[in-house]
Amino acid sequence: QVLVGESGGGLVQPGGSLRLSCVASDPAFSSYAVGWFRQAPGKEREFVSAISWASNSIWYADSVKDRFTISRDNSKSTVYLQMNSLNSEDTAVYRCTTLRRFGKGFYEDYGMDYWGTGTLVTVSA
Repeated sequence: QVLVGESGGGLVQPGGSLRLSCVASDPAFSSYAVGWFRQAPGKEREFVSAISWASNSIWYADSVKDRFTISRDNSKSTVYLQMNSLNSEDTAVYRCTTLRRFGKGFYEDYGMDYWGTGTLVTVSA
């Protein structure tokens, strides 16, 4: 139901950090769980992280756990993904979307119309 947009990507050296933002103009966004996903060219989309509307439930993929931190500020209709200790395997287009539900490695979204267009993260020396 809510359209979102991603920002914060860019070029960063290995070991560096970036903070991505997922922003919606509709305040109803604050009532939805949100997931971050990434996809490298020719690769399968990966479910990276998710957060419930009240931030009481959070999930991370093993590939990013202890390096990435998801958070949200509902007053700003924004979900963040803080990415630390980046490496070349983190290079991808990162997208966010509202979620109907999520669990350990599981998610259900609302369809492609409610995904952002993505922000590119490139980790390279």
